[in-house]
Amino acid sequence: MTHTLHAYASDLPQISLQVSKYMLSAEVANTHRTRERGLMFRKSLGENAGMLFVFPQSAYYGMWMKNTILPLSVAFIDEKGIIINITDMEPDSLVAHHSAGPAKYALEMNSGWFTSRKIGAGDLVSGLEHVPAAN
Repeated sequence: MTHTLHAYASDLPQISLQVSKYMLSAEVANTHRTRERGLMFRKSLGENAGMLFVFPQSAYYGMWMKNTILPLSVAFIDEKGIIINITDMEPDSLVAHHSAGPAKYALEMNSGWFTSRKIGAGDLVSGLEHVPAAN
């Protein structure tokens, strides 16, 4: 099972992003299938690694943690790369966490990643211009 999950992970496009002075590497979930699967069943996530969800258009979106065993924080980001809001999510929960405004992206990182780096609403995420469009 681990090998299959690893193969799945390596199939996703990767992008380097910068938030404040911090660099991170994100797998890109830009199709319905990859957005739906997200980080389900993953057992670990690198310290500066995450998943960037790319949505077809800017709108109010919600994220949940079905079959996701890692505690995660999610930043909702507008089309200009500005963080709208950040929320922490509990593992394996069906509670939806929503963007506070129209979002084009959602960036999931290990729980507390944003807080420990003093990253919050209004901060800019750089590198999004290189993200593949949503399908």
